[in-house]
Amino acid sequence: MGSALTTIGLPVALGIIMFGLGLSLTPGDFARVAKQPKAVLVALVCQLLVLPALCLGLVLVFQLPPVLAVGMMLLAASPGGTTANLYSHLFRGDVALNISLTAINSVLAVFTLPLITNLAIAYFLPGDDTLGLQLAKTVEVFAIVLLPVVAGMLVRWWRPAFADRMDKPVRIASVVILVIVIAGAIVSNLDLLLENFGTLAAITVLFCVLSLSVGYLVPRMLRVGRPQSIASSFEIGIHNSTLAIVIAQTVIGSVEMSLPAAVYGVLMFFVALAFGFLIRGRGGGPKRADAASAATPASKAEAGEPAS
Repeated sequence: MGSALTTIGLPVALGIIMFGLGLSLTPGDFARVAKQPKAVLVALVCQLLVLPALCLGLVLVFQLPPVLAVGMMLLAASPGGTTANLYSHLFRGDVALNISLTAINSVLAVFTLPLITNLAIAYFLPGDDTLGLQLAKTVEVFAIVLLPVVAGMLVRWWRPAFADRMDKPVRIASVVILVIVIAGAIVSNLDLLLENFGTLAAITVLFCVLSLSVGYLVPRMLRVGRPQSIASSFEIGIHNSTLAIVIAQTVIGSVEMSLPAAVYGVLMFFVALAFGFLIRGRGGGPKRADAASAATPASKAEAGEPAS
């Protein structure tokens, strides 16, 4: 059963999830980077540079076994998950920015994910020629990540009404598939998981908290708007753990390497929910400040305030 899940079930499951992402995308989602360049650039720097560095530091501090260490780096290199859009909506983030970041990160991941993973394998598992993402496997990553997204976008362009009707069923299916994928990854290597669960739970929760915090605080310090910072936080903190599991098990061929993503996939939803309530409770001042700064001269004049 484990073999069938790995060779057939996982790629099909991820394909459905990525197809669902494509159904929600339009070319305008990629073009939005020109309208919000600062918010997009800050989020991408946090995602592509800061997070892998933080993850490497955590892995070294926790002294994970080499295969699990590479699994953590693979998780850090994975783009944001589509669930980030839901959390951003719940906590009043800029959902349009989330969609754009997911779209851009999914494209960039074709290049950055193999690079970061190969560097991690070279560092933690030197001389192991059985692992790694060589050219053929990198092409496989491209096919797994981008082709279903492109197919979904083509369906939206060709049949927009059908794409709208399918949005909710595909989202529900994506959640069900995510649960099945994570459960399969856990059952397939239960002994190793139980042996390392305490360490994996601690490092994944800490990594999730740091990811969410970096995604929110760095943009705020750089004067990015609060809704955009919330969107950035969930985009960076909620990784596409399904993608990491599929790459580890199907492309690289290591079930053990998928365990950090499986544990993260379970715990991140609770951590992200708690973080959302935390920033919502502390956001009164900045939120009002953002609203005031966004007010137009006309609206100020209507309120009797001098236009700046």
